[in-house]
Amino acid sequence: MKNSKNTKKVSWKSFNGLNVLIIFSVVVFLFFPREGARVYRVVGQNILFMLEIIPPIFLLLGLFDVWVSREKVTQHLGDRSGLKGTGISIALGALAAGPLYAAFPIAEVMLRKGTSLRNIFLFIGAWSTMKIPMLLFELQSLGARFALTRYAMSFLGIFCIAFFLDKLLLSEDKQNIIKRLKE
Repeated sequence: MKNSKNTKKVSWKSFNGLNVLIIFSVVVFLFFPREGARVYRVVGQNILFMLEIIPPIFLLLGLFDVWVSREKVTQHLGDRSGLKGTGISIALGALAAGPLYAAFPIAEVMLRKGTSLRNIFLFIGAWSTMKIPMLLFELQSLGARFALTRYAMSFLGIFCIAFFLDKLLLSEDKQNIIKRLKE
């Protein structure tokens, strides 16, 4: 009997990173049961940690979306917000708590509400490098000179990156990014 046309051909393109990790972890578990069990324990702990972080973030995002008007966000964080918008974006990122992956849904809601891309870049950059608790830890552990130098260089770095990305992106590209979010 010949193969019919209904037979699907499996290509390597259909394997994404998650599939590869699952296959790899199963192989590790089969050949090295102790290490495999450790892999699953760590994955389980990470999933539980994410389940503790993500729901409160989405709850706060929902409240932000309902309570804060688009006009307010555009006024304070939009294209014409100037240094005030820059300061607010950096402060929001630096005062935030939680892992970096929590910043992206927040940035998406901010962008939908009218925040400029430059201020989104500043927010994500500040979230990733300028958190106040990290600064306090560095002050205590590594000294004021190191901590303040790193903090100042982080500020300068994210400011330059946001500025250059904002200038390099064509207005058409910016509109395409915003348009994709509204679909």
